[in-house]
Amino acid sequence: MSAAPQSDALVFFGATGDLAFKQIFPALQALVKRGALNVPVVGVAKRPWSLDQLRAHARQSLEQHGGGVDRGAFDKLGSLLHYVSGDYADPTIYDRLRRELGGAKRPLHYLAIPPSAFPTVVDGLGRSGCGAQARVAVEKPFGRNLASARELNGLLHQVFPESSIFRIDHYLGREPVQNLLYFRFANSSFEAVLNREHVDNVQITMAEDVGVRGRGGFYEETGAIRDVLQNHLLQLFAMMAMDPPSANDVEATRDEKARILRAVSPLAAEDIVRGQFRGYRDEPGVARDSRVETYAAVKLRVDTWRWAGVPFLIRAGKSMAVHAVEIRVDFKRPPRDLFGEQAAVADYLRVRVGPGVTVLARGLRVKRPGEQMVGHEIEQVACQNPAGDMLPYERLLGDAMHGNASLFGREDAIDAQWRIVEPVLDLPAAPFPYEPGTWGPAEAERLVAAVPGGWHKPVDPNERSTS
Repeated sequence: MSAAPQSDALVFFGATGDLAFKQIFPALQALVKRGALNVPVVGVAKRPWSLDQLRAHARQSLEQHGGGVDRGAFDKLGSLLHYVSGDYADPTIYDRLRRELGGAKRPLHYLAIPPSAFPTVVDGLGRSGCGAQARVAVEKPFGRNLASARELNGLLHQVFPESSIFRIDHYLGREPVQNLLYFRFANSSFEAVLNREHVDNVQITMAEDVGVRGRGGFYEETGAIRDVLQNHLLQLFAMMAMDPPSANDVEATRDEKARILRAVSPLAAEDIVRGQFRGYRDEPGVARDSRVETYAAVKLRVDTWRWAGVPFLIRAGKSMAVHAVEIRVDFKRPPRDLFGEQAAVADYLRVRVGPGVTVLARGLRVKRPGEQMVGHEIEQVACQNPAGDMLPYERLLGDAMHGNASLFGREDAIDAQWRIVEPVLDLPAAPFPYEPGTWGPAEAERLVAAVPGGWHKPVDPNERSTS
């Protein structure tokens, strides 16, 4: 297979926005620093700034969010920067963009802008010719439901073929998430037992110990299901549940992700518990009678030979007890209770994928010293410090410019993710209240009524023994 041609320019719409300030400029400096970016970088935004103002803005971004300014890399980035300002609905802005691109023929257009602006910009790129031979990268949320996602795909396909569309889920750019896929298919001893014969249940938890941090207006438009369940967590599920791809190939891997997502039954009301932390309605921009969920717990049913009958339990929430993203696989108990310890915890596999240190742990029972045949639980723990790892957007923008789509959502997979959550997007019932600093509403326990031990509660890795 021949390598895809590299993009010969990077255009990022929304150059003066919050996402660019916190994430994109640090990623651009990192790309330049390791020699992976040496093409024109054109910022496009509405603010009537000069190029010098944009460079000063970039410097401030690096000082606050990029770990500081690297003199050599920043000087190089500054020499690559261009700026085009104006209203996205004004056709002349795309003419000026074409001039700034100079001889570049295969730009990557990255839309770091609200989804409501996508139609205007995509139409402008198409009408001006700036979309010819180009790629486009778009941010989540990719639609608000299945119909709007399909409408957005139709819009993009009017200008860009599917092979040139890169749907960003920044969570997939994190090294610990990549490590999950590698761990599964590089270790046959674990892969051999990840099936219905050996696994009792799988739990995925994304807990945040902070609230909405002043972004109440944004959260009122999304909620936990649209914000993280439909994208981040279903992608983690796919990585944990998918079958091995037929080859070390981008499309082979994406085929398996899409296949496992299509095998999940759409959620029904009895499969979900929604919650809202006390105090959310006092946030600026939040309605006093808001029914938006800040917590969601679901039970997925997977109709495949490998996973038939194994519940996948997923929960995510704001203002919870800890900050952790963790996957836990509980294995079935031995068929006979030889030692009279039926209440004991079964052996398990625990994968902490964030934040900070990546943890891979196997929970086992071993005999306590002494005459009696009594056991206790230990963990065998391997940790990997991600220090020095690529920034998520450094990886994602670099991959998109090289045409590597492995970390990006494909149209059929996005469809499948929306199909799973669509029936529970706008339930009329109010979410159950829960206290900040807890594990969510008590009503979520009904989802794990048949699960030994119920919901597992991630803790700080330093609090666990490493026997």
